[in-house]
Amino acid sequence: MTAALLLLADGRFPAGGHAQSGGAEAAVADGRITDAATLAAFCRGRLHTTGPVAAALAAAAAAGLDPPALDDAADARTPSPALRAISRRLGRQLLRAARAAWPSPALDLLAATRPRGAHQPVVLGVTARAAGLAPLDAARAAAYEAAGSPATATVRLLGLDPFAATAVLARLAPEIDAVAEAATAAAERARTEGTDALPAASAPLLDIAAERHAAWPTRLFAS
Repeated sequence: MTAALLLLADGRFPAGGHAQSGGAEAAVADGRITDAATLAAFCRGRLHTTGPVAAALAAAAAAGLDPPALDDAADARTPSPALRAISRRLGRQLLRAARAAWPSPALDLLAATRPRGAHQPVVLGVTARAAGLAPLDAARAAAYEAAGSPATATVRLLGLDPFAATAVLARLAPEIDAVAEAATAAAERARTEGTDALPAASAPLLDIAAERHAAWPTRLFAS
């Protein structure tokens, strides 16, 4: 099922990710991302804060834990109203694409249970399960997205050399794998301990920047 994972993680999969910068647009405007080195620091910070949360939620959903309970857990772990809205919007878009690619009663039930959209990591996990992928696969896709979205967006925002942006992600690959593995272990604990076993790391600067960014009259990316 490796091809299914590649398809799910592909930026061309019509799940809306191309319109998101993962906070990079605000960081560029604030001067916190200016080159490949500062991009690497930003991606690493996002990977180790929002990354474990998203990866564990995705792994838990792929393992068959209750999606509504996981959706509530995702809501509690997303203090920014702007980021909650974006996550649910991305969840709706991903669910639409997933139901076309991998028709599944579980996806249909999630759509009926959360008509306004479930959080994107939860939808990602349910989608991975429908595609025959393992919880670790779902966690890897989520962890990669945590670092990949800013790297891809910065090429457009700064005109950064795409080879340099790709090198940033390549050097982060071992950390992405480590985050995914730890998130999968947390998801396994959640089977018996409940959603409190899932990571709840925070990134206050990302939350503040997301609220400011949402109020911009003109922006290139939705987040």
